[in-house]
Amino acid sequence: MIQLHDKEFVPFISAEEIDFAIKKMVDQIEDDFADEIPVFVGVLNGSFMVVSDFVKKYSKPCEVSFVKMASYEGMSSTNEVKQLIGLNQDLTGRTVVVIEDIIDTGHTIVELKALFKQQNPKHFKIATLFLKPEAYKKDVKIDYIGMQIPNKFIVGFGLDYDGLGRNLPEVYQLKD
Repeated sequence: MIQLHDKEFVPFISAEEIDFAIKKMVDQIEDDFADEIPVFVGVLNGSFMVVSDFVKKYSKPCEVSFVKMASYEGMSSTNEVKQLIGLNQDLTGRTVVVIEDIIDTGHTIVELKALFKQQNPKHFKIATLFLKPEAYKKDVKIDYIGMQIPNKFIVGFGLDYDGLGRNLPEVYQLKD
């Protein structure tokens, strides 16, 4: 068990399980885009560890970029997404794969799809390490899913609770 601020968290997903889920997504995307040079777009801050491990396993040519979006305060979604830092490259006719750490409400994904549609990519795909199907009610298709998890608050492997916990190599869930 660990404590972050005023909350206690218990072990939930091991570093090995995370590694396996990322490798599964890499294999699927390599198969789907073998003859292309995709642009992987990480959504900061949470996805930095996922993107890092993902591109280390990706054996073909690729490009990496980041956007920074915000929709959380503390442990709750604000239901409002703000783009803070955008892309600095033209994505017209390119294959774009957004890499997320977690998708729960889907507000960020809906906003990202709208932003990227304006760029006219050849393909627009979404990959996420974690999906909370109980919380996700949007119509945007999630193309690559590392693993589905219950709708519980988690930290670790890039995910935080008010700034703490991102550096943990495994994932913890809020203690009941």
